[in-house]
Order: sequence, then structure tokens, then C-alpha cells
Amino acid sequence: MLDHIAGQRSSLTGLLLPLGDRTLVLPNVAVAELFGQRTLSCQIGEPAWHLGWIDWRQQRLPLIGFEAACGGQTVCGERARIVVLNALGDTGLRYLALLLQDIPRSCKLDSQLNYVDVPLAELELAAVQVGEQVVRVPDLAALERMVREAELR
Repeated sequence: MLDHIAGQRSSLTGLLLPLGDRTLVLPNVAVAELFGQRTLSCQIGEPAWHLGWIDWRQQRLPLIGFEAACGGQTVCGERARIVVLNALGDTGLRYLALLLQDIPRSCKLDSQLNYVDVPLAELELAAVQVGEQVVRVPDLAALERMVREAELR
């Protein structure tokens, strides 16, 4: 995904999204909004990655714990934030809400991404070096399919 977008330009602005056990990277255009909620209460649901619901712009979105979706455990820390992502696939979803563990940081991504050979989770497309940090490129289309297949009501 990043290759395709970065290949069209010499560089683009990305966001580093801090999770509990990894950092994701996405182009800015994938993010619809970022916000903190002082009264955020994560309730592990069924499936385990479903942390509850958020109301956003007159829509009800399932809150996703990416770590749990990848087989790990999502923690709801005191610096937790929520990022609303623009959906990319053909699932009928327009937005996804993802729990973050801190404030995202902006970064510049050039067309020459440095890929890192590390084990990837099922919902990760690649690992890349951004500065001193190895970050993961999430498979947003697979994440959308996972949410749609769960048929949360």
C-alpha cells in the first residue's frame, strides 16, 4: 500500500500509530480523525479484538484492538487514543476505529522504503525502517474483512 502511494511521489507524510506491542505506519490520507476520550473504557468482547463501541459523527463504530486481532492482547492505557481510519476495501464499511496507546507522530516516507525481514502477524503486510524504529504496515483490507465477517451489531 505504501509503495503504491509513495511510488507516485518522491515522499509523503505518514503517521506512526503506537500500539502496546508495536507501531503501525500509515499514510496521512488513511486517517479520518484522531481523538482522545477521557472516559474511555475498554471492554473485551467477543471476538477478543472488539473493545466496545464509539459514537463518531452520528455513526456507531466498533473499537478494534489491533494487537488482539493479531493474536496478542490489547491493553487500554491511560494515554489511550482512538484513530478513525478511512475504509479502503469493498466490504461496505466506511470507517474503522482503532485503539492507540499514545499520541501518533508524523513522519516523512520516501519512495525508497527500507524493508526489514522480521516475522509478521496475519494482519501485517510488511515491516519497514522509519528512522531508528521498525514499524509495521497493517493490512487494512484484511482488517475490514475481519470486522465485516464478525457481523457486529
